[in-house]
Amino acid sequence: MTKFKYLFFIILLTATFTSCKFYNFTGGDQGLAKTFEVRMFQNYASQSPGSTFEPGIDRDFTQALQNLIINQTSLDLVPSNGDLLYEGEITEFRISPMTATANQTAAQNRLSMRVNVRFFNKTKEDVDFEQPFSFFYDYPANSSFSSVKSAALEEIYERITQDIFTASLADW
Repeated sequence: MTKFKYLFFIILLTATFTSCKFYNFTGGDQGLAKTFEVRMFQNYASQSPGSTFEPGIDRDFTQALQNLIINQTSLDLVPSNGDLLYEGEITEFRISPMTATANQTAAQNRLSMRVNVRFFNKTKEDVDFEQPFSFFYDYPANSSFSSVKSAALEEIYERITQDIFTASLADW
């Protein structure tokens, strides 16, 4: 009986460690891919009616997506010819009044950002997609945008990049 327990323990241990090769604790399924590339997301927000141009969001968003993938997978970031490719453009960056007060002034503003993403997987081409992703951040109208900008962009980047990661690598 002791040999059976020992053999069962070895099989269980082996199965546990080899399964981690195919699945990681973040839920990302990178398949056979070893590398990824994130091309600079161009800022075309000013071409959308009502949107404004915010300098630097193209660079910051691109870096946020790179960092998320680096932190949640074992993929290596490469400058070109990655097994996985992310590219796209920022198509909307807008501040809109959301709720009004009795004096017909805004009580709350909403910062919205929309990103169009194209994803290509050289190791599994049937999962390629082009899709828009968006999120928003609400803040009091009596606060200036510059006072909430850092927190707003951090939350928006986190949510959009996580949605992109889920759409591209969470193969549920």
